[in-house]
Amino acid sequence: MSDAKPIITDDPLYCLLREGKIEEFNNQRDSGVTPNLRQCDFRGTDLRGMNASGLDLRDAYFRGADLRGLDLRETNLHGASLAQAHISGVYFPDEINPQEIMMSVQYGTRLRYQTA
Repeated sequence: MSDAKPIITDDPLYCLLREGKIEEFNNQRDSGVTPNLRQCDFRGTDLRGMNASGLDLRDAYFRGADLRGLDLRETNLHGASLAQAHISGVYFPDEINPQEIMMSVQYGTRLRYQTA
């Protein structure tokens, strides 16, 4: 886990997410473009509808982000913080204990879990 602060990068797909262009982000991913989203700052971003399958979101910062309805089962969330994020209807990786998720949402702790 990194001690570094969340970053805002110039990765084109990250910029699409920050601008709320979810459909365009998904289209770019479908065409084979791979974003670099590790340690990114998603504070307050509405990510509903994002295709998160296979993304590396390690150490990402989701304070107040809208994640409702996302399927994160195939997403790497090691070290991510979900402080005050909207998580209704989210599928999380099976390896993450529900208490771990709630601690992250309520107190901003970073997600810790073992993969199979």
